[in-house]
Amino acid sequence: MTDGAPVRPEITGLEGGAALPRRNGELAFDAPWEGRAFGMAVAMHEKGAFAWDEFRDRLVERVAAGGPRYYESWLAAFESLVVARGLVEPGELEARAQEFRDLRRDSIL
Repeated sequence: MTDGAPVRPEITGLEGGAALPRRNGELAFDAPWEGRAFGMAVAMHEKGAFAWDEFRDRLVERVAAGGPRYYESWLAAFESLVVARGLVEPGELEARAQEFRDLRRDSIL
C-alpha cells in the first residue's frame, strides 16, 4: 500500500464490524485524515512495528464496544497500540494531536 503495492489480504480481509468501509469494492475514506490513519497503521505494520493480529484485536474491541465512526475506532486502536508498544509517549501523541486540532500541523482535515 505504501509503495504502490496492493495491501495484503490479512489487512483488507477484516470481517464483521471491523471490515474496511468500501464503495463499489474500493476502500472508502470520507476525509483525508482517515486515509492517513489507515496508511500509518499499515505502514508501521509492514515495517515490523507490530503484528497485524495485535492491531486487529484492538480494532475489533473498539468496534464491538460501539465506538464512534469506523476510522475514529481505527485511529484509537492504532494510537493505543503504538503507546502500548512504547513507539510514542502519550504526551507526545497528545501534543501532535493538539497541533492538528489547532490547524498548526495540517489545514486539510
